[in-house]
Amino acid sequence: MLDANIKAQLAQYLEMMENEVLLKISADSGKVAEDMQKLVDELASMSSLIKVEKAELERTPSFSINRPGEDTGIVFAGIPLGHEFTSLVLALLHVSGRAPKVDAQVIEQVKNIEGTHHFESYISLSCQNCPEVVQALNIMSVLNPNITHTMIDGAVFKDEVESKNIMAVPTVYLNGEPFTSGRKTIEEILVEMGSGLDASDFEDKDPFDVLVVGGGPAGASAAIYAARKGIRTGIVADRFGGQILDTAAIENFISVNRTEGPKLAASLEEHVKEYDIDIMNLQTAKRLEKKDLIEIELENGAVLKSKTVILSTGARWRNIGVPGEAEFRNKGVAYCPHCDGPLFEGKDVAVVGGGNSGIEAAIDLAGIASHVTVLEFAPELKADAVLQERLNSLPNAKVLTNVQTKEITGTDKVNGVTYTDRDSGEEHHIELDGIFIQIGLVPNTDWLGDSIERNRFGEIVIDKKGATNVPGVFAAGDCADEPYKQIIISMGSGATASLSAFDYLVRSKVEV
Repeated sequence: MLDANIKAQLAQYLEMMENEVLLKISADSGKVAEDMQKLVDELASMSSLIKVEKAELERTPSFSINRPGEDTGIVFAGIPLGHEFTSLVLALLHVSGRAPKVDAQVIEQVKNIEGTHHFESYISLSCQNCPEVVQALNIMSVLNPNITHTMIDGAVFKDEVESKNIMAVPTVYLNGEPFTSGRKTIEEILVEMGSGLDASDFEDKDPFDVLVVGGGPAGASAAIYAARKGIRTGIVADRFGGQILDTAAIENFISVNRTEGPKLAASLEEHVKEYDIDIMNLQTAKRLEKKDLIEIELENGAVLKSKTVILSTGARWRNIGVPGEAEFRNKGVAYCPHCDGPLFEGKDVAVVGGGNSGIEAAIDLAGIASHVTVLEFAPELKADAVLQERLNSLPNAKVLTNVQTKEITGTDKVNGVTYTDRDSGEEHHIELDGIFIQIGLVPNTDWLGDSIERNRFGEIVIDKKGATNVPGVFAAGDCADEPYKQIIISMGSGATASLSAFDYLVRSKVEV
């Protein structure tokens, strides 16, 4: 099951196991079960601390990871390879007794959860967002005996996925009822369970010298540059990593041939934590006001004060704003082809958007779906020529230009899309099972209102030093009116804004 390189890496991790674990496997005669049996047998052959026994679990094929004499509740209903291989390795280590790398406060929150909580996460092995959810729920199962978790590969349990109309991953059920979907950290899951921070947890914070709002590449860069100046630095973010958490392959980050968004986000967070930076994650800003100091009010009612502020709130996927888009989100309307594409295997889908993102999505989906239709508003595609050539070479892809998407139709899930030919005005309808929206980004700046100057696109207007029209307030990254939205440019603009904020502190009457 495992090639030589993976086995060599795995052997090093298995040496970190602290106590014996027992793998209980429920298998039949199917191909997936045979491969699952090979995997668990291979694991057992690589460590004397891993034992295997036959069992009857709720789903077949599946296997659980337990302490001897104690079921932890961690079950893999599917073969955790691909993006989930790390989830398997970490589950082995944590069940064996190795402490998870989670903040002490989070561990205490998990241990204090009362009541019975059985989580089921539906995933695909190609989803780069799913492992964080799987690993978070596994950790919670290890820490609290009242919590159990089963990872379910949607490609293996297709009937179960279709019966629940699951059309996006990760999708999580709690005690048999829909709980949440999309990428979630363990902290975010705790918030959704009602265990988040409130305003009182922020009452004793002294004013910052630099407060960064946003935890993406621009925000991380800004915070690091500020902290290196030895000044009091804070960073508040609704989710650390920002938009790159939803990015699959990154191949234009100079000096790194290829990486993935979640991996880069983890590296950013690790780097930020090397410095004395007050990280306030899972907190959303809702108001900025300039007084003697600059005030940032959070959604939970807390007010943070700072001598300077750097806005790096990034951007989000732009909606097309037609009937059916919101109603069928995660029911056939999707935004991540890498995550949700496998759920549309052998089905007809459409992609709205003819830029690089849209055509890349269409190419990826053509290898999974039965047929892909691209809908582009402009008379011509905007994607790079090499991508257009690749798409045009595919027999199951079709491009419609100069068309306007009018409605996404369906009952309990998507069954088609209606569009208008912009030349003739004729209306057409395509029957399909899913539609992926790829029409660009919109800046996360609505919360600023009239407090900061923005252009007609909602981008924050800045000068060459990253300064806004409000003294002491700077901006960087995709939320600002910089011409190109790229990770490497955001990092540079974050550094520029941070150095400018420090210069402002030194040259103005604001004491450092």
